Amino acid sequence: MKDKTPTPHIGAKFGEIAETVIMAGDPLRAKFMAERYLENPVVYNQVRGMLGFTGTYKGKRISIQGHGMGIPSIGIYTYELFNFYGVKTIIRVGSAGSLDPDLKLGDIVIAMGACTNSNYAAQYNLPGTYAPIADFGLCRKAAETADKLGVNYKVGNVYSSDTFYDEGGSLVWQKMGVLAVEMEAPALYMNAARSGNKALCICTISDSIVTGEATTAEQRQTSFTNMMEVAFGII
Repeated sequence: MKDKTPTPHIGAKFGEIAETVIMAGDPLRAKFMAERYLENPVVYNQVRGMLGFTGTYKGKRISIQGHGMGIPSIGIYTYELFNFYGVKTIIRVGSAGSLDPDLKLGDIVIAMGACTNSNYAAQYNLPGTYAPIADFGLCRKAAETADKLGVNYKVGNVYSSDTFYDEGGSLVWQKMGVLAVEMEAPALYMNAARSGNKALCICTISDSIVTGEATTAEQRQTSFTNMMEVAFGII
């Protein structure tokens, strides 16, 4: 591992990143979390503006890292973290569009599984269809933490799309009980599985595919603190 760092995308040396990493697509959300939750955060990455920080939270060493948008981007960052930096657990906190009419703006989805239109799994040459899933222990802890915090949430499948502007539409997944649409969970879950590590995706509902309601970019960056509280509550 050590001889592969820094990587082309992460400027940290081996040992500068904690074994537990909380990730966000927006590097400014990562910065917000580091400043809000970490004690003595130190920047370990600024390559491509994808900020990464290491500090402590309640005495435990934690890193926070941006991962960009989409499966290819999170696929690169999580692969390098798991395989080159010795990371054992990654929790993604992000935004999602609701497919479930009972999920309102600000509610949380804990992604137990991730359906996708991505071809990311083709690299493994599996003789069938792979079902990317979260680590059960992390999933259970997230639900328990959400209960303690009194946060509205649902646990279940998400749909992870390669297309943000999808001409085919996403509502068809509603018929299969899929809760929400996001863009990254399968690559995170597959990289965790392939490397023998743990992962979980927690999303805040930022807009509704059902009603058309939506939050602003600023709200998505700084006000989705419930999912952050859940994420930090399970580490």
